[in-house]
Amino acid sequence: MQTAAAEKLSFTIAEAVTSTGIGRTKLYALIKAGQLETRKLGAKTLIPAPSLRALVDGLPRSVKTVA
Repeated sequence: MQTAAAEKLSFTIAEAVTSTGIGRTKLYALIKAGQLETRKLGAKTLIPAPSLRALVDGLPRSVKTVA
């Protein structure tokens, strides 16, 4: 019997950069602007998965035209 992989609850800054392709500086700017929610655990900054997903889902879609 196969079990489903556990969904991540949060991402570190480095994991968020790798997962989304958004640069570290841009992530910190989004956090400062209040567009990305964070939690602190000691010195570690965590980004809740739903907040990161909402940010990415809210980005405009790229429209490609076919010539």
